[in-house]
Amino acid sequence: QVQLAESGGGSVQAGGSLRLSCLGAGYTYTSYYMAWFRQVPGNARQGVAVIASDGSTSYADSVKGRFTISRDNAENKLYLQMNSLKPEDSAKYYCARVESFEVVGGSLVLYGVDYWGNGTLVTISS
Repeated sequence: QVQLAESGGGSVQAGGSLRLSCLGAGYTYTSYYMAWFRQVPGNARQGVAVIASDGSTSYADSVKGRFTISRDNAENKLYLQMNSLKPEDSAKYYCARVESFEVVGGSLVLYGVDYWGNGTLVTISS
């Protein structure tokens, strides 16, 4: 059974930092891209960052230069280091297993998102 569990969300002021973590289990971790997406109630899911098993990464333009995705394949862990946070980064953040992705007009589009966790809430105050 595939399981993904996020942690590390919280409330910080604009300009602050947070580090999200995700632990995966129940599948061959290195066979998949891993990604973070975020969602605000009533809005569509927004791809944030994705990482391949070899460590190559892609980001949405809105977070590029501020967020860093990384993974520890030995521990089945995924991370998202978020710096210089802005109020518009407030959302529930999910880690996900994805089959592929592309960057279209600065947006990170995730395909084959078949498993994701329950999410962790990030709130940024101005």
